[in-house]
Amino acid sequence: MKNKSNAVHEPLFHIVKRNSIPGGKAWLIRIVSVLAALIICGVVTVLLTGENPIRVYATLFQGAVGSSRKIWGLMQNTAILLCISLAVTPAFKMRFWNIGGEGQVLAGGLAAAACMICLADKLPNGLLIAVTCIASILAGAVWAGIPAFFKAKWNTNETLFTLMMNYVAIQLVACFVIVWEVPKGAGKIGIINQSTELGWLPQIGGQKYLLNILIIAALTVGMYVYLNYSKHGYEISVVGESERTARYVGIKVEKVIIRTMLLSGAICGLVGLLLVAGTDHTVTPTIAGGRGFTAVMVSWLAKFDPVFMILTSFLIAFMEKGAGSISTAFALNRSFSDILTGIILFFIIGSEFFINYRLSPVKREAEKNV
Repeated sequence: MKNKSNAVHEPLFHIVKRNSIPGGKAWLIRIVSVLAALIICGVVTVLLTGENPIRVYATLFQGAVGSSRKIWGLMQNTAILLCISLAVTPAFKMRFWNIGGEGQVLAGGLAAAACMICLADKLPNGLLIAVTCIASILAGAVWAGIPAFFKAKWNTNETLFTLMMNYVAIQLVACFVIVWEVPKGAGKIGIINQSTELGWLPQIGGQKYLLNILIIAALTVGMYVYLNYSKHGYEISVVGESERTARYVGIKVEKVIIRTMLLSGAICGLVGLLLVAGTDHTVTPTIAGGRGFTAVMVSWLAKFDPVFMILTSFLIAFMEKGAGSISTAFALNRSFSDILTGIILFFIIGSEFFINYRLSPVKREAEKNV
């Protein structure tokens, strides 16, 4: 009995970190994880609603790409999510955990709204647009630069700092919405300069979203070059690998931290501009739509590669847009579509475990002695 109680039960498997994995095999794991997620979603759909899962998936695709208007909306959502992901990526690659993308977008959007409201009758439209662009980009950069300065000078916790800055930005926007509300007591601004369209970014080919998409496409190429082929990109990589090594080779780490965060914030400020002056023409505390947090996941899943971020952003935007139509078509609670989206994202994130690690069977003592 004593021997039995003291027996050591070995696990069936050991988790072993992979040295490397071919790109094709990694994408195969991701595809299999998505298919498994769809199967689980089908089972959950039948159990909770009794609906035919095939009809549900058909509705999902129809809701995302069922018309040209929906396709343009999907491309816009993908582009905005991609742009915020591009913004936080240089900081993440430097191991600076910028969780403040949401607040930096709001800061840029608030600056754009302020220019459009306060300067509309004081500047020609072309100059107003230029001032609005500069103000939005600077506002985002300053909002990101504050935690970067404190991190560089006093090594504060950037995760908490940038996260708290989100809530400050939300309350600032909420405050100015009350100041600028039209009519008084409405609790919202409404469409800014609706009759004159002063400060609005121009449309290309009559398409509301095309300018945003083109700007972000160019920015994606620029970010890929910046991270992989520029001196600044090299310094970001070295700082991310080891601050001690970076200092040893003569890189000024504090300067890199501040410069990189200014860039991240500036791009987030650009997103605020594209939303306020380009498409929505108003500002609200929820205009970023939580994409500042979703962008964190996009950047990590793509392993900080701007090209793969395009695919990841598209997948998430597709699921969110399609899942919303499920609730409407089947008269289900909005939470049900969020459940489906959450299951799929869980499997996608979980696939990264099997890409980075493998399960190795434990050899029994009898096998070892053979």
